[in-house]
Amino acid sequence: MSRTPLESSPIVEAYRARTRESAALASNAAAQFPSGITHDSRHLRPYGVFVDHAQGARKWDVDGHEYVDYFGGHGALLLGHGNPEVLAAVHKALDLGTHFGSNHRHELAWASVVQRLIPSADRIRFTASGTEATHLALRLARGFTGRNKVIRFLSNFHGWHDHMTSGYSSHYDGSPTSGVLASVAESIVLLPPGDIETVRHVLSEDSDIAAIILEPTGAGFGMVPVDGKFLSALRETTEQHNVVLIFDEVVTGFRVSPGGAQAHFDVQPDLTTLAKILAGGLPGAAVVGSREILDALDFDAAPASGREKIQHQGTYNANPVSAAAGTAALSIIETTDACQQANAYGERLRGRLNQLFTEKDVPWAAYGTFSGFHIFTNANNRKVDPDTFDPTVIDWQELKKNPAGLTHKLRLAMLINGVDITDWPGGTISAVHTDAELEQTVDAFRESIRMLRAEDAI
Repeated sequence: MSRTPLESSPIVEAYRARTRESAALASNAAAQFPSGITHDSRHLRPYGVFVDHAQGARKWDVDGHEYVDYFGGHGALLLGHGNPEVLAAVHKALDLGTHFGSNHRHELAWASVVQRLIPSADRIRFTASGTEATHLALRLARGFTGRNKVIRFLSNFHGWHDHMTSGYSSHYDGSPTSGVLASVAESIVLLPPGDIETVRHVLSEDSDIAAIILEPTGAGFGMVPVDGKFLSALRETTEQHNVVLIFDEVVTGFRVSPGGAQAHFDVQPDLTTLAKILAGGLPGAAVVGSREILDALDFDAAPASGREKIQHQGTYNANPVSAAAGTAALSIIETTDACQQANAYGERLRGRLNQLFTEKDVPWAAYGTFSGFHIFTNANNRKVDPDTFDPTVIDWQELKKNPAGLTHKLRLAMLINGVDITDWPGGTISAVHTDAELEQTVDAFRESIRMLRAEDAI
């Protein structure tokens, strides 16, 4: 395997030296999977660590190294790895069977706790993934309105199906990505994030808009933030034009608050997509919302209203084991301060990191809201005061931009120092991260900054 300049750096060599078993497994994976991975966000040069087990806020790789974990099952594990109540529910459900292909009590209990928590959940349809949920939500919106187009906001992520590929990380002009039909891409109207005047203008000019979908805390769980005022204005505008408002709460649902972003901001959408925390760390997702809209899935209600029933299958819809895990996890979130704990840790961590960046004279800033954090790595060399950094005055493209090669080196340095952050860079926090994890994270950033400076990377 040839070495690029990145691969031959001291940081990379130190990483290779401590992850020899992961390297061996990565070599095997390269023969089996494209790029040796099964999810795009697991891509890391020269290779990612292979994890053996996890517990609480930590995980251990196959070489025996321990990490503070900020991936959190791609955001699914608000309660951390291996919550005993969730595991007990899973084991009990497993003993009864993994898949019935029939109705079961677990799906009723799961739906009940979702309806107690999510304000807009008049009706529920379970799916197997967040991508399936957003796909179904678009179909429901188009069927309900009889219109064709959907407004999305640049840099927002809504899964990988054909309607969602342009405008997230490429093809910002709305042109189709590879493998996507031009006619599908043309049905999507991409608008700047947080720009309510542009939304109003488009809706006044185009009567074929069926729905608007967005991440209600902004793209990437607030990497490109929006606020409650924007959501309220969006709700008012969509109601004026009879456009379906869809909140993609795959990430924010049960995390921002037990009732998601919609409960926190007191803005109720017509449809909501849920996944991740919904199923307690197992596969599972849902579309919830207005009974009138979801009646399109009903064998009796749809024809009674003069509409064609929308077909929706799915082998793993409301899988009993996922339902049991989800019911247990959501019940804990409903009856404890798990969301507040994770949010409070996030605020403390962002503050401590900004203190560190000021102390070390690093022109970065830690920002975010609720239980997430983002590192603004300042690719355009702005003059930055970490303590007063305001992401809302910076263009979304600059917020997402990183100096070439920096995030890979930062991630490797952090792994060497016992912390696993995401590549954007940043992370998602659980309710079981404690002061011990916070101190270790700050120390890891301090040492990683020293390592990066030794290579003139910052």
